[in-house]
Amino acid sequence: MHALIVVAHPETTSLSHGVAAGIAEGLSLSGAGRSFEIADLTAEAFDPRFGMADLAVHRRQEAPPADVAAEQARIDRADALVLVYPVYWWSMPGLLKGWIDRVFANGWAFDFRPDVPLEKKLGRLRVHLVGIGGADAGTYARHGYAGAMQTQIDHGIFDYCGARVVSSALMLDSEGQDPAIHLAAARAIGSDLFQAAGQGAAKQAA
Repeated sequence: MHALIVVAHPETTSLSHGVAAGIAEGLSLSGAGRSFEIADLTAEAFDPRFGMADLAVHRRQEAPPADVAAEQARIDRADALVLVYPVYWWSMPGLLKGWIDRVFANGWAFDFRPDVPLEKKLGRLRVHLVGIGGADAGTYARHGYAGAMQTQIDHGIFDYCGARVVSSALMLDSEGQDPAIHLAAARAIGSDLFQAAGQGAAKQAA
């Protein structure tokens, strides 16, 4: 079983990178036959800008550009996709959103054509979402931020493609809480990554 862990934070010493590494560590210790790849979108200089070439892909006029095709191939090799990201303005960073905009393209992630029913093409993919938030759980609850994020990301992006969100975690109060708490939670996520494959989506808050 292979996991692609995607992290979108410019600072390698950030909690986001620490959580990604913790998930990988937990996965490595969870048993034989487990492997992972960490995709650091900043270090890899992925271009998140959706341009004319991407529009041509969406319109089924051109094949995906090489950088997009390479990302699609990485996902195709994975049994699980894990996204680790800081929460910016109650959503994911632009770098990660642009990665999704370009990589989850028409013809690969879904098949949309006029007057033809939508085909969801990523039904085999299991997704785990880990958002790192600076606010506390009370703030998210009072304003409905957690539910809004779940609607736009879990449902709006991944359900549209047929991918199943197995777990959706928010690690909150990241600037006030002891980082060791979140890092321990990350290792637990990694340890349970494939054990959770048969379970329903879970919403966690730290």
